[in-house]
Amino acid sequence: MEIDSTLTLEQELIALSREKWRWMAERDGDALDALFHEKAVFVHMGGAWGKAQELDIINSGGIHYKQAEVHAVSVALIDSTAIVLNRITLLAVVGGNEVTNPFEVTEVYVQQEGSWKLAALSFTRLLTPEQPH
Repeated sequence: MEIDSTLTLEQELIALSREKWRWMAERDGDALDALFHEKAVFVHMGGAWGKAQELDIINSGGIHYKQAEVHAVSVALIDSTAIVLNRITLLAVVGGNEVTNPFEVTEVYVQQEGSWKLAALSFTRLLTPEQPH
């Protein structure tokens, strides 16, 4: 039986993305530090910054990603780069206030030395009802 390696990679990336949401909810700084590329960028509604600041925000509770409800996910593979799109409803605590927002989240992963590293994470707030990819 021949295994479709593209499908396997897509499944691997979807699983990794779901783990990332869990690690963010649990504020697992060690797992996130290992996942985030040293040159990673993070784009939020309040600005853009690098790995160190994102880890500081998560570890300090500046943003607590309590729960990401994933409605749809897709993966596009381009050589050793993967783009994962997640349509989510995010329950978060920001500055002590609990907020819920619909987002399309773009995650860019690069494969280095046999493992995937998150190179970019960008949140785009949605103004329209949920639609599948």
